[in-house]
Amino acid sequence: MATIVYIDGFNLYYGALKGTPYRWLDLGALCRRLLPRDDIVAIRYFTARVIARQGDPTQPQRQETYLRALRTLPSVEIHYGKFTTHRRRMLLADPPSGGSRTVEVLHTEEKRSDVNLASHLLLDAFHRACETAVVVSNDSDLRVPLIMVQRELGMRVGIVNPHPPHRRSRDLEATFFKQLRRSTLAECRLPDVLEDDDGRFRKPDGW
Repeated sequence: MATIVYIDGFNLYYGALKGTPYRWLDLGALCRRLLPRDDIVAIRYFTARVIARQGDPTQPQRQETYLRALRTLPSVEIHYGKFTTHRRRMLLADPPSGGSRTVEVLHTEEKRSDVNLASHLLLDAFHRACETAVVVSNDSDLRVPLIMVQRELGMRVGIVNPHPPHRRSRDLEATFFKQLRRSTLAECRLPDVLEDDDGRFRKPDGW
């Protein structure tokens, strides 16, 4: 069964990978492990390049190393959104007596990734590029495109929840559901050292 997998990169990262030893994740191996009977024709990975922060200036370099690793996987296609940072005045949860009730913060926001995922999902469904679509995300904003693909276009859609089971979004309707487990992540890591046209490279320290 021809299948395309759509991975919400940040939803996966914050739901299952952050602070774990599984960040050096082989997406091809992960999809084959989750869908052993499917013919996976493409893996679409949706992300945005992160911005260096004062407390973590090397974060963009670590991410770029991982994206470089993903580019060595022939079935993976990377689709980019973007991060925006701007000043925003927000209410304090516990404002001081007689003081300001607001504070100005630098607000960083990921843009476009969920729209990109929904757009590619719908376009692939219209073109009959696959028989089954599998979405790795727990983002309830994807509810409408998932329903449209199933009800209007008759395609099977699976959801893989990367967040803990108790945080599963019940808004996401699917033909079938899978829970992503740490035992699966542990079996799907990339080799520590990889090679591409630019030479050899290794996973970031601490990963």
